[in-house]
Amino acid sequence: MSGYRLKADRHSLIDTTRPIDFQFAGRRLQGYEGDTLASALIASGVRTVARSYKLHRPRGVFTCGPEEPSAIIDIGLGADRTPVTRATDIELFDGLIADCGNAWPSVDLDFSAATAKFARFMPPGFYYKTFMWPNWHLFEPKVRNMAGLGVAPQGRDRDRYDEVSIDTDVLVIGGGASGVAAARAAAAAGAGTVLLESDKALGGWQRWATQQDTDSWREDLARAGVQVLVRTTAFGVYDHHFVTALEALSNGSDVRERVWKIRASHIVLATGAFERPMLFPDNDRPGVMLAGAVQRYASDYAAACGKRVLLAVNADSGYATAAALQRAGIAVAGIADARPAGSRGAHVAVPAGVPHWHDALVVGIEGKSSVRSAQLLAGGQVRSIDADTIACAGGFTPNVNLFSQAGGKLRWVDESAMFVPHGTPAGIAAVGACAGVFDEAAASMHAEESVRALLAGASIPAAPVGGVGTCLADTHPAPAALEKGARKGKIFVDLQSDVSSDDIRIAASENYRSVEHLKRYTATGMGTDQGKTSNINALVRLGAHTAREPAQVGTTKFRPPFKPITMGAIVGGRSGERYRPRRRLQAHTWHEQRGALFEEFGGWMRPAAYPREGENLEQAALREALAVRRGAGLFDGSPLGKIEVAGPDAAAFLDLMYVGTMSTLKPGHGRYGLLLNENGVIVDDGIVVRLSEQHFWVNTTSGGVERTAAAFDEWLQCEFVDMRVAVIPVTGQWANITVAGPLAWKLLQELGFPAEFAPSHMKHMTMQGTEIDGVPLRVLRASFCGELSYEINLPPSYAQELLDRLWEVGKQFDVTAYGVEALQILRTEKAYLHVGADTDGTTQPADVGFDRGIEKKAANFVGRRSLLRPASRDANRMQLVGMRPVDRRTRLPVGAQVAPAPLPCETEGWVTSSYFSPILGEPVALGMLRRGRSRTGERIRLHHMGAWLEAEVVETPFYDPAGERLNGA
Repeated sequence: MSGYRLKADRHSLIDTTRPIDFQFAGRRLQGYEGDTLASALIASGVRTVARSYKLHRPRGVFTCGPEEPSAIIDIGLGADRTPVTRATDIELFDGLIADCGNAWPSVDLDFSAATAKFARFMPPGFYYKTFMWPNWHLFEPKVRNMAGLGVAPQGRDRDRYDEVSIDTDVLVIGGGASGVAAARAAAAAGAGTVLLESDKALGGWQRWATQQDTDSWREDLARAGVQVLVRTTAFGVYDHHFVTALEALSNGSDVRERVWKIRASHIVLATGAFERPMLFPDNDRPGVMLAGAVQRYASDYAAACGKRVLLAVNADSGYATAAALQRAGIAVAGIADARPAGSRGAHVAVPAGVPHWHDALVVGIEGKSSVRSAQLLAGGQVRSIDADTIACAGGFTPNVNLFSQAGGKLRWVDESAMFVPHGTPAGIAAVGACAGVFDEAAASMHAEESVRALLAGASIPAAPVGGVGTCLADTHPAPAALEKGARKGKIFVDLQSDVSSDDIRIAASENYRSVEHLKRYTATGMGTDQGKTSNINALVRLGAHTAREPAQVGTTKFRPPFKPITMGAIVGGRSGERYRPRRRLQAHTWHEQRGALFEEFGGWMRPAAYPREGENLEQAALREALAVRRGAGLFDGSPLGKIEVAGPDAAAFLDLMYVGTMSTLKPGHGRYGLLLNENGVIVDDGIVVRLSEQHFWVNTTSGGVERTAAAFDEWLQCEFVDMRVAVIPVTGQWANITVAGPLAWKLLQELGFPAEFAPSHMKHMTMQGTEIDGVPLRVLRASFCGELSYEINLPPSYAQELLDRLWEVGKQFDVTAYGVEALQILRTEKAYLHVGADTDGTTQPADVGFDRGIEKKAANFVGRRSLLRPASRDANRMQLVGMRPVDRRTRLPVGAQVAPAPLPCETEGWVTSSYFSPILGEPVALGMLRRGRSRTGERIRLHHMGAWLEAEVVETPFYDPAGERLNGA
């Protein structure tokens, strides 16, 4: 236990008058309001907080921000668990429960750490080369058990999430000195300005490193009209200056996280920079940290990371850190500068009384579970330095992730050993440390000039890169230096993925020269941190092994999100029923009162059936189907897709959309049509009715109305741009109550429908308008069950009233409410096509018997050319046919394969729809069969779940082949 609590001063973010109790790995600990979980663990003396991904080596807190690669832990329990999050990102709250998610039985004693003994057998890409014999499944359970960094939550996420969309003239990302200067300049120019800051306070490096008083910055910006969002991290920059950001709400808020979707005219990136680690043996040991993080924990959180700190530096910033730690009362064991003498800037002083060495390298660490001392090679001699913390100042890596996402290019600055922005995408400026400018005055001036240039539409001024001093690109000790160390430990490049410098060497020896290939082969930079602290060291080492400079090696492409975000935040509250809201019928209560069993069909909660006491779903559906055949039934078809297409070119447009010809329809008449995609594949079907010369009523399937309307719009906007057509989806504006059965007309007649709706006057596939008690109706005579049927379309608010009246009047006809399952039985008896059940992604009109008339149609239509391809005219295509079990008793299972031999083998077809027909007293089925229509009368064998079934290919429809019952016969 090396960490401890310092005395908090006025610059600290913690409030020591407000203690907070929390748990980590089963231990009860205490921190203060304002602490992060990481700072509270450090101040409590907890060093080992996690285990590494592959070798399960002990890991401690390494950074103080979103770049954290090691302190990856789980928060909460059960459904409230958030796995694989960074201890550096979590603000402490009372009752917080945290644990390592990939250690067993505990983080201090992890049995999986035994894998480290076999590390030599797990080089890069070993998972591509092993586990092949005798069978992968032999290894799978163990590998899955060990894989991952956390435990997935169990149960539904009970937290709430939110999202907000805004637009602004100028969006500034980053609340340090450069970002604040940019925001002030934008506001002064009269531009609407939004500033995002990931921390809970503005100031950045100026606040914690130089302890400037930045408390008033937020108020000053607010007075200037700048909208400031703290605890808000921009995680994605997309086309047209669209930015997404995640706001972590303070504890006690009703909302856990909020996603901001921001459209900005101009973007200023002031995202700062990350500190680079140093490379030396066992540099992953708890107690090895970034120097800036050690300083910030002392300044912001009054948490000392150790009792004696050795600075391993490759940049002038390490000397300032040593001085700051000394002022905080933390003993500094020395400064080991990897650079040669004379590299330190003239303005940089060595703190009084602190030993320092040049050309000095850490070549070993004592301490198995955490740092106890360091072996330092300086002046050709190895000496032991008593230190429990090694603070690494390896230089800086500008945080160019968002800049890269926006399409920006980078260039290598050799003196400072870093990539900086090279040019800027239109409307975007990089300022401050993000642009490689580390001098505060120069950075602020450049930020102001950049904003003025953005608003004026001028070129962004070149960034005055500098302020870091001289840094070595490669801090890896030479082999001769490593030989002098007493301990031979691994030198880690990527701490999260356990990628060592040897792994980089091996990958290079196997000719992985591209940094993108290296990333995927070794997993460097593929962790949750996206290589924020490892990428530069990795590409430098790749360059060393392939005789290339870093500029020649290049960088990987940064992709959103900048840091991991929860799935709940991405969904933004659209979870559970809100993910895909289940739509309810206007008459939902009416169906409930009659015992409806609801199921989801096409996003609608609809009655599958109305089981009576003692009935199951299948029994109820059989009873309902038989009742419709013998009397009258009521069906709520309100979800049926309804689109109105109107305009001078509406008829010609529908001819282009449908296989059938719609332009020849007379007003009041309808026609069935198939919709195809460009490949000639059936995607929807329905009835089109001509209401007037330029006005059509289009029915689609319940689940296909949205994509059909979207397809209509796409064709009009992208291809048929000169057509004068309006497409208006009206599914929600019309309910549909269907009255079907031989007694359907008698029921409507009793209700008061006029005589012109009698089947002797109103033909099948016609529509008439009327009113009942002032309620407008559109009545379509069409049938999906094969019986006399009236589809009554009316305003939804009257649907329940109409059902009540039909139910009351229908009692004398023994009227029955029937659900979707009964309808499926009825349409299968008639062999009516059900798109999506009887079709798949290859089915074309000829496959289901709708090729008649295509050759005669003069007009072109979507998919027509594809129907001329050889594959579309192949005589061996699957075709929809009727099937009956030979024994007339066994219902053929849907999905059963027509096969000459036990599976696996080439299939001859499959069953698509299958039901027991109550009116026929035997099972009936539809299926796809190769050359099906030429095989009528043939016996076929079906294979299903290890059993064989025999069936016969038969003519369809199974019931009423003459279609006489459509007129109430």
